[in-house]
Amino acid sequence: MTTTCQYCGDHISLGRLDLGYTTCMPCGERDAVSRRHTIVPMHKSNYVVVTDLSLLAQLTRPGRGLGG
Repeated sequence: MTTTCQYCGDHISLGRLDLGYTTCMPCGERDAVSRRHTIVPMHKSNYVVVTDLSLLAQLTRPGRGLGG
């Protein structure tokens, strides 16, 4: 197992490695901030994780049965 960040090559702490991270703290923070998602409750169904804005637009059209 490598102990260097996959983006910048800096050292990764053993605690982060034990948790399965492959990035240092600064690179991991930049990666986490860049990700966007939302969770949508579906009517009489489960929750759906939406990462694509066009899918969210389809789900929220009138008559699509979005839970509420």
